[in-house]
Amino acid sequence: MSLLQLQSALGLVAFCFLAWGCGGFRRGVAPRLLLAGLGGTLGLAALMLHVPPLRAALGWLGNLVEALARATRAGTSLVFGFLGGGPLPYAETLPGGSFILFFQALPLVLLVGALSAVLYHWRVLPFVVGLMSRVLRRLFGLGGAAGFSTAANVFVGMVEAPLLIKPWLARLSPSEMLLVMVAGLATISGNMLVVYAAMIAPVVPGAAGQLLTASVISAPASVLVALLLRPGEAATEGGEAPRLYEGTLDALVRGTTDGLQLLLGIMALLIAFVALVALLNEALVPLLGVTLEAVAGALFRPVAWLMGVPWGEATEVGRLLGIKLVVNEFVSYLELARSGAALSERSRLILAYALCGFTNFGSLGIMLGGLTAMCPERRAEIAALGPLALLGATVACAISGAAVGLLTPP
Repeated sequence: MSLLQLQSALGLVAFCFLAWGCGGFRRGVAPRLLLAGLGGTLGLAALMLHVPPLRAALGWLGNLVEALARATRAGTSLVFGFLGGGPLPYAETLPGGSFILFFQALPLVLLVGALSAVLYHWRVLPFVVGLMSRVLRRLFGLGGAAGFSTAANVFVGMVEAPLLIKPWLARLSPSEMLLVMVAGLATISGNMLVVYAAMIAPVVPGAAGQLLTASVISAPASVLVALLLRPGEAATEGGEAPRLYEGTLDALVRGTTDGLQLLLGIMALLIAFVALVALLNEALVPLLGVTLEAVAGALFRPVAWLMGVPWGEATEVGRLLGIKLVVNEFVSYLELARSGAALSERSRLILAYALCGFTNFGSLGIMLGGLTAMCPERRAEIAALGPLALLGATVACAISGAAVGLLTPP
């Protein structure tokens, strides 16, 4: 085992201790939890990274992402012409200058949203989610509702997954409610996974399979961190995923409409948060001579090192982790796609895993708004758990990064 892999092993221990400490060193944390959490995270990562048939399946997923991107480009070229990726009516003098994020990359959300709704209606997604829920139940003794929501977060967003267990939300224990929130923030939805994979494919080989692996292993990591922060007993049972659509055509239409709302939301948040960061930098640079990104890089540099990143690259990795927290993971993945060549291949892989989650203040607000709308009688409790959930999800993503660092030699 190399020195960098030993760093990652140390990081796994340090992140677990950090989560337990932030929870007040509560009693009731069983050794089985640590074994199941770390074992589940490392075991799933090892299987998906080093078993040839599974690696081949991940490669197939990469080809699927490329096919989805090409199919989306056919639609955007028809609607937007050269703005959407069609033939240029002029000579491109600046390489990449014709790429327009909103017209070429983001519309992929529409296609994946439609496909996700159809696969849900055909009971494909509920079947896969149900299998994962049973695994989490055996490993951690989770109640069916919390386990179902945690498993669903591998494929759907932080609001959609709790929506699937809406009838049971009011009866979740405080520990289970925190778990639902941590899992929602520590993973990314399937449609965004496809978008991010397409963005970072030039700098992270097999990006689609890697991000899917990151989202899968974040499930046991989320359970581990949430139960270290707030140990508790399972209180609720789950049930069959409800029927959401009247038919395949209804699923297709509503999935596309939901994707459009998400697309516009992404656009608005990107503009607002990037502008706010720029405004903060306008104030910080004259006063302190540093940017917000530099401050974030300094704060997250030890976290990057504990994940197994060399100290010389930890500042850049820490900067992108800080951008993810302050702005969102979308901007961080954009930065990784643009400047990732400056990092080693192993560091880019660790960073891709650590960024794979909705751990930012904007997403926290979206999740709190969704949960309180679904369960208004627990509004105050949900709001109080928000900061702890964001902390826990950040630690869970760091555990995912350290896990892949431990399993990947320099």
